[in-house]
Formats: sequence, structure tokens, C-alpha cells
Amino acid sequence: MKRALKVLLWAGVSLAGAGALGAIALERDEPINATWMIVAAVCCYLLGYRFYSAFIAARVMALDETRATPAERLDDGRDFVPTNRWVLMGHHFASIAGPGPLIGPTLAAQFGYLPGTLWLIVGAVLGGCVQDFVILFCSIRRNGKSLGQMARDEVSPLTGTVALVAVMAIMIILLAAIALVVVNALRVSPWATFTMAASLPIAMLIGAYLRYLRPGRILEGTAIGISLYLFVVFAGEWVAESPAWAPVFTLSGMTLAVAIIVYGFAACTLPVWLLLAPRDYLNAFVKVAVVFALGGGILYARPELRMPPLTQFAESGLGPIFAGSIFPFCFITIACGAVSGFHSLISSGTTPKMITRETHARGIGYGSMLIESFVGVMAMVAACVLTPGVYFAINSPAGVVGRTAAEATATISSWGYAVTVPQMQHLAQMAGEQTLLARTGGAPSLAIGMAQIFSNVLGGEALLAYWYHFAIMFEVLFILTVLDSGTRVGRFMLQDLMGQVWEPFARTNWMPGILLTSGLVVAAWGWFLYQGVRDPLGGINTLWPLFGIANQLLAAVALSVATTILLKMHGLRYVWVTLLPTVALVAVTMTASYQKMFYPDPRIGFYAHAQQLALQLAEGTRAGTIAAAQAGELSRFIFNDYVNFAVTGLLAALVVVVVASSAWEWYRLLSGRRAPDLQEAPYVVSQFAEAD
Repeated sequence: MKRALKVLLWAGVSLAGAGALGAIALERDEPINATWMIVAAVCCYLLGYRFYSAFIAARVMALDETRATPAERLDDGRDFVPTNRWVLMGHHFASIAGPGPLIGPTLAAQFGYLPGTLWLIVGAVLGGCVQDFVILFCSIRRNGKSLGQMARDEVSPLTGTVALVAVMAIMIILLAAIALVVVNALRVSPWATFTMAASLPIAMLIGAYLRYLRPGRILEGTAIGISLYLFVVFAGEWVAESPAWAPVFTLSGMTLAVAIIVYGFAACTLPVWLLLAPRDYLNAFVKVAVVFALGGGILYARPELRMPPLTQFAESGLGPIFAGSIFPFCFITIACGAVSGFHSLISSGTTPKMITRETHARGIGYGSMLIESFVGVMAMVAACVLTPGVYFAINSPAGVVGRTAAEATATISSWGYAVTVPQMQHLAQMAGEQTLLARTGGAPSLAIGMAQIFSNVLGGEALLAYWYHFAIMFEVLFILTVLDSGTRVGRFMLQDLMGQVWEPFARTNWMPGILLTSGLVVAAWGWFLYQGVRDPLGGINTLWPLFGIANQLLAAVALSVATTILLKMHGLRYVWVTLLPTVALVAVTMTASYQKMFYPDPRIGFYAHAQQLALQLAEGTRAGTIAAAQAGELSRFIFNDYVNFAVTGLLAALVVVVVASSAWEWYRLLSGRRAPDLQEAPYVVSQFAEAD
């Protein structure tokens, strides 16, 4: 009887999911209700977790409850620390759920809601969740080794070295792009800046509280931390209206960039218990609560999606936010919400050093990625409930639509998406902002969409400003956790690379090495952040596609290494689990890399854009119509294009080497020329299992 009920239950979930996906994909004549997106996503996630992740855990990886993890065997109180399952899941989710699932879908909405939504759901269940889960398992079995170290041990020394260099370079681009999103979200917004600045001492207070004052009192610390978070959101209004304090927190983009660089260095060098773990846990609590509250708000308010399923830019490929066709640019723009290479760095970085049981890997690895994908679906909904005119007015850079409100609204209206100056002024006033025009980066438009959904449930327009700044805090919390976790992981990788030259650098507890490598990593992504802040087009239209390409290239590297390990474990039997996503990602990323480098349209190709600017500079200089300052600026932009061209080519070449060398090892394994020697740590019985 129970079995029959279970069959009926899951059959019902399957039918509901199929029906909702059909409604999203096939409706064209009328706007659809956002509820369909929630139902489709939740049903697909439930099926994926219940059946596909269980299959991978039991058959492919054979998770062992009794096997001691690196956190238990190598406990050092700094990096290897046995951590409560739910605290670690909070840290892991907070670390992986950065700007990608929020900003990527918001930007990809310029194509319409359909392409991005389908990729968010299908890509996560079959690709992103699998990568996170498998890499986490592989790192746990190898003493918490990084992705590059596993590539060196399991594939070849050359592959490992190339992978480490590739991952290091990719990491720099990832961190620069997400830091730029923070700058664009907080720029000239004293309310938002104060809220985020206050969140840091709150997290450190909770870290000290749980370690020294009330160890193990997780609920107490959570209640105090969340209460203080809410307090600073409301206090931010007073700061913004204060003649004395508002100027202190009204910061330019460059000032914010410097502040974020300093923060990244400090967060990377502090012990994990002081800032990283408590802040990530609190942030994860906020994130999960907001995501499900947003889902509940959508189900309650049942808003219509005002964005069409496919916009005119889906066909032309010349959107104002970023240029490029649906394939491959929708996939690389969505990035973390579906498949994220960055997650492999967390799954082989901090998380395997803190996990207490192997069996926790399923919920932490596969489950956390499902939640992140759901965040992406919520972001898509929040962006698409805005009228298209408002959406493009917020996200289009001034260099494209015009520098005045009248020019911007006229340009956007000419595309067929009506918007007026009074409409944007009223919206900015309701949000407590000076202006919302040309607030590129996706974060402000997402916050407006979320605020409108929440205010429809509670408070109306009277609370729109509070909801808006709460949403901004929610978004930036996502991003900063990735920034410090990513910088810390980058430090681990750089220490490993430099340790091959001088052994002391490989010791993760050697403070001079920690400080030097942290400084080098921060300086590297800080340079790209600086260039993005100075970009007249907002930086996001250049850095975000580069971020997406780098992110997906990294996923291809991770899945190639995972495929090698699965081939050693089982032969060809289960290799399709990681091989199919690898093939798909290689196709997407190589196409995107080629187009960003060589596409003849200067709105897409770096080289074509550099040539266009060089021609303008030459003609202006010859005619004497260009000022020295403008000539210097054009020269800098040309240099940046060539740097971006070279970086894209380098990343693609490094990944080709990794994938090709992995394929060669697959051939050697299948032909019997190499023994399937797994480099796993010896089995040790867990004391936690004995205690049970």
C-alpha cells in the first residue's frame, strides 16, 4: 500500500512538472502567471534529488557513513574543522550562491523568460548539481585536495599544473566580475552601503559569541544575528536622511572598489570561525528564507510575467545589456544558476575540509545547487514581472541609451517598450534612491522586482523602499560570501603553485605565505575591477560575458577530472554521468570564446571593438578633433580590449589542454595502457560513527 502511494505521489509530481514546463514553453498569445515557473522548478528539483542524486550517491560513489573525513583526521582548528552539518550546508550554499543565480538570469531576461528558465532547470538537475556533488566526493576521498591537485594526481602532472594555472586565471576573472556587481549595487546609495558595512561586525560578533560565550548555541546566535541584520536595514533609512552621516556612506564607484579590495584581503586572512563560517551561516539563513519567502510571495500574489517569452533581441542578438545570440550567450550569462565551475573550487576547497560525514555530501553538494538554481528561477521571475521598458531603463548603460533621462526613455520606447521619465522618477522615489536609470549590473533591477512582489504581499508602496534595500542587502550578502571564499580558495591554489618552487609556501598555516599569496590574489582581481569601474559602458557588458566564459570553462575542467576518476572507479559503466555535461559545456564555451575574440561585430568581438576604437583614434588625431584626455581614454579602452582578447584566448587554450590530456588518459585507461590507480586516502573508521 505504501509503495503504491509513493508511486502515485511521484507520478503526480512528474505530471505537474511536465504540465508546468509545457505551459512555460508553449504559451505565446497571453502573459503567463509566474506560478507556472515555481511549479515547474520545484517538481523537477524534487524528482532530480529523490531519484538522480540517490542513484549517484548509491551506485556511482557508494558513500560510506563509517569512513572518517579529512575534517576529522586532519583537524587543525583553522582550515580543517569538523562542522555541524547544517552550519556547513549554510556555509557551502552561501559560498556557491554568489551573483550568478541572481545577476545571470536578470541579465539573460533581455532574451525573454523562456530560454533562461529552461536552462536554469534542466542544466542544474543534469549538470550543475552533478558537478558539485561528484567533485565534493572526490575531494573528501583525497584529504580535501583542490581541483588542480586532483588533476595532477588522477590525470597527469602536466594536466595538474595546467589546470592549476587555468583555474587560477579563471578565478581572477570570476572575482573581479562579482566585485563589480557589488560596486554597481552600492554606488551613491548611502542606505545600501551602510547596511552592508554594518553586516560585517555583526558576523564577527556572532562568530565570537558561538566560539567563546555560548559554544554550540546555534539558534541563539542565529536569532541575534538575524535581528541585527533587520535592525540595520531600518537604520539605513535614518543614515540616508542624516545630513551628517549620509555623505560618509555616499561613495563613488572607485572608493567602493578600494573598500572591497581591502575587505577581500582581510576576509581571506582571518580564521574561518571569526568571519567566514558565522557570516556565511547567517547569510545562508537569510538567503534561503528570502528565496522561499519570494516563492511564497509569487504564489500568493500570482503576478504575470510582463516580459515576453522571446524578445526582439533573442533574434537579433544585439541587446543593449550585452550583445550575442541565445547560443551560446544565454548559457554563459546564466552561469552559476545552472552550471558553475566556481562551485568546483568550493567543493574542493573549504567544504571538504569541514564536512563531518561522507553521506552529508549528497545534501550539501547536490541539494545546495538545487536551491541555488531555484534562486535563479526566482531572479528570472523578479526581473520579468517588471515592464520591459522599466527593465531596460535600469539595466541599459548610458553609453547605449543616452546620458539623460529623456534620451534613455526615448531610446527604449523606440524599441517598442514604453517607459517615461515621470515613471522612472516615481519608481526611484518609492525605492528611496536618487535615480534608477542606467544602474547596470542587474542587482538594482532585481531588487526592484523583488520589492514589488514583497510589497504586494505586505505594506504596499509605503514599504517599497525598505523591501528594496532589504533585497539589495540580500543580493550583496550572496556576492561578498563568494568574494571572500573565492579569494581564500585562490590563496590555497596559489600557495600550491608557489609551493612547487619553494616548499614553505605549500604550508597553509605559514602566515607570511598566507599574507603574500592573499595579497597577490586580491591585487590581480582588483586590477580587473578597477578597469570595470572606469568603463563608460558600466563594465558589466564586458566583464560579465568574460565571467560566464571563464566560469563554464572551469566547469569543463572540473567535469573532465571527474570523468577520469569515474572511469577509474567503474570503467565505462557510469562515465556518462559527467561526460555528457562535459561535452555540452565544451561546445558552449569554445563557441563563446571564439565569438568574443573574433566576431566581426564590435559589439561582440574584442578584436573588432579594438579596431573600431583604433580607427576613431587615428581619424580624430589626423583631423585634430580629439582632445588629449579623450585620446588617452580611447588608448586605454583599446588596451583593455586586447587584454580581454588575450585573456579569453589563454583561458580557452589552457582548458583545451586539460580536456585533451584528460581524453588521452581516458584512451590509455580503456586500452589497458594505464592502470586505474585511484589516489584516495586510506580508509580510517570515523569516531563519529563509533559514537553512534
